[in-house]
Amino acid sequence: MKLRIIVGLSLCTLALSLAQASPGNAHSGQWVPPGLDEWQEVAAGSWHKRTGAKAPIHLGPRPFWLVEDMDEGPLKERLQSCNTRHIKRSDFSIGHRGAALQFPEHTLESYVAAARMGAGIVECDVAFTQDRELVCRHAQNDLHTTTNIVAIPELNAKCTQPFVPADPATGTPAKAECRTSDITLAEFKSLKGKMDAFNPMATTPEEYLAGTADWRTDLYASRGTLMTHRESIELFRALGVKFTPELKSPVVDMPFEGDYSQQDYARQMIQDYIDAGVNPRDVWPQSFNLEDVLFWVNETPRFGRQAVFLDQAAATPENSSLAYMESLKARGVNVVAPALWKMLALDSHGEIVPSEYAENARTAGLDMIAWTVERSGPLANGGGWYYQTVTDAINNDGDVLKVIDVLARDVGVIGIFSDWPATTTFYANCMGTARKSR
Repeated sequence: MKLRIIVGLSLCTLALSLAQASPGNAHSGQWVPPGLDEWQEVAAGSWHKRTGAKAPIHLGPRPFWLVEDMDEGPLKERLQSCNTRHIKRSDFSIGHRGAALQFPEHTLESYVAAARMGAGIVECDVAFTQDRELVCRHAQNDLHTTTNIVAIPELNAKCTQPFVPADPATGTPAKAECRTSDITLAEFKSLKGKMDAFNPMATTPEEYLAGTADWRTDLYASRGTLMTHRESIELFRALGVKFTPELKSPVVDMPFEGDYSQQDYARQMIQDYIDAGVNPRDVWPQSFNLEDVLFWVNETPRFGRQAVFLDQAAATPENSSLAYMESLKARGVNVVAPALWKMLALDSHGEIVPSEYAENARTAGLDMIAWTVERSGPLANGGGWYYQTVTDAINNDGDVLKVIDVLARDVGVIGIFSDWPATTTFYANCMGTARKSR
């Protein structure tokens, strides 16, 4: 009897040891690199619905570092006193290209990082390949700065503009332009994602791939797994996050090759969600092209209800007016997403307040989404393009939380794109003003 008990205990111990030693086990007692478990599923060719939504959210040190950098005042005091023991995922926090501040954008690793920071919605910008497959890339023509394509001779040769080295003697910069439509899906999937950057004075392809801004990092760029649009849908479901695909503006003439129209492209993107059985309430399709948004509103109204009109036009009295906002609403547009500077202004005391654009959009009944925080690098010099209407009120990194606060509480945005979603997740949980992810 004792022998059988001993043998049984030994077998149980052995089974437990083998289970803990298996590469897919996240409870082995060893550190698991971010994204490794998801990558193992990809490599095995299978996606499994997992409890990503129930996994703990990891904010890391940055939100707290930003709080300590804030000017003294009630907002800083409230954020300092925030209880962060039970952080929840929030739809207010939108992963811009994943977590692109430190991870190669639109890669599996960047998406996983964004989800683990509590982003409730994650973005796949959608471009198409030569064989008309949809893939996640910020632009149709950015492969030369976001992947290693110029260092692969047979693929570099297929680029619209293959790499040409710089001429230091004359100061002529290097040239390259590589489009998703230059290559097939299989060729696209053979590439590796990198931080979006290039060295304009490079004389070799390897030098050209350098140039990452000093306030970003290549620390997490050793692995950049590119994804198709359909793969992103399966990954986001596995991670428990929602979807905001952006239909990119093609740089090729449309119809592509004479018979692939802009409407075909817009229709194909939505069809991927229909085929995957995704609830339209979990999808916010976006485009800078108002005609794309109206196409979704009219042809696929269940998805069109949350279609987002991305607005980057320079602000004018006409396109900031209440009449313009009401005209958008009357045509079926429910959500506008301007660059954050368009929704902000300074009052007579130099304080950040909602702009006329924001006030009129809200009066017209439009929801608003802002882009993009954590994208400008250090804010000591005013924050650059994203903060151009409030530059005089920006002088330290902690001011990003002041901007987020005005957007959330005064402008009333329903979400904010961030290159580091931990910051917006932190704010949403601390202030209790954001929509929580279902």
